[in-house]
Amino acid sequence: MFYYLRLLQNVHDSLSFLRLFQQVTWRSAWAAITALIISLVLGPKMIRKLKEFQIGQQIREEGPSAHQSKRGTPTMGGLLIIFSVASATVLWADLSVWYVWIAVFAILAYGAIGFADDYLKVRRRHNLGLTGKQKLALQFLAAAAVAIALKYLAHYNTQLSVPFVKTFTPEIYWPIYLLVFTPLVIVGTTNAVNLTDGLDGLAISVTVVTSGALTAFVYVSGHKDLALYLGLAHSPEVHELTIFCAALMGASLGFLWFNAPPAEVFMGDVGALGIGGAIGAVAVMIKQEFLLVMIGGVFFIEALSVIMQVTSFKLFRKRIFRMAPIHHHFELGYPPEVSRRMEPKIVFRFLIIAILFALLSLSTLKLR
Repeated sequence: MFYYLRLLQNVHDSLSFLRLFQQVTWRSAWAAITALIISLVLGPKMIRKLKEFQIGQQIREEGPSAHQSKRGTPTMGGLLIIFSVASATVLWADLSVWYVWIAVFAILAYGAIGFADDYLKVRRRHNLGLTGKQKLALQFLAAAAVAIALKYLAHYNTQLSVPFVKTFTPEIYWPIYLLVFTPLVIVGTTNAVNLTDGLDGLAISVTVVTSGALTAFVYVSGHKDLALYLGLAHSPEVHELTIFCAALMGASLGFLWFNAPPAEVFMGDVGALGIGGAIGAVAVMIKQEFLLVMIGGVFFIEALSVIMQVTSFKLFRKRIFRMAPIHHHFELGYPPEVSRRMEPKIVFRFLIIAILFALLSLSTLKLR
């Protein structure tokens, strides 16, 4: 919306400063600030409303005993993240670019799936939301919608971008790429983020780092000269996704204010699925599907730990970790009376690892 103020610069010389609204970097910075401010201003009000409606977190009995004290903490706070991201994006992005609307659709669609799951859990009071099959079916349906929109609205090409190999850009038959490969990337990312959301401040702090790295990748991919120099797939319209990623980073910082240990509110599935859907969709649009494993390294370590745990138990009736996802493994390494105090230390150590992965992913820009 503010992007169109640039049109007034020719009205009078005194309005020449409106040229700033043409610059993606300037608008991205303000999108992050806007999302952060919205989160900080609306956060307390949302927490009060969630308490009034008794929308509290349900804790699994088989989970760590230290988590039982969190029962009843307001959940579904992810609505704040989604609203902040969508609002800041609409305010600062060029709304004529389809990539922007597809990204907004992704965070709204996956947020809606998470909302349905959270709502059913709260209503039934037995931690029973959507079934696993129902969630996966809805997630794949939303991913298919993203893929079709990319094909017919954004004129997306189906060439793969392989890290470290500039000249290897195979093109895949588009129904396979858009209706199989793309949904697997988005749904996998969505569930990886959801699995990470198990400790106060963990998933959202990793999201800040991941969205920050994605912002850099999107900016470079949308910049013709930089993309050509670094051997990245280039699309000029991708540039506007920088605003969306910056808004996600700002909204995540704002939510971390309330979700830092001890958490005043949890994001719930509405936040985790929405964030995962957004990150996965952006990675597809800038053709960094393979590198996403490094950009969001902590998310995929968490998902891998669950896969390993389940596979090992089914095949050998043995567990690799004390509990999966892996953050619970480290949590259970301490006595119950100590575990709660150690939670922030575990979160900060995972955050350090997330920063390391983000830096490593950015370093690959010169290794192509």
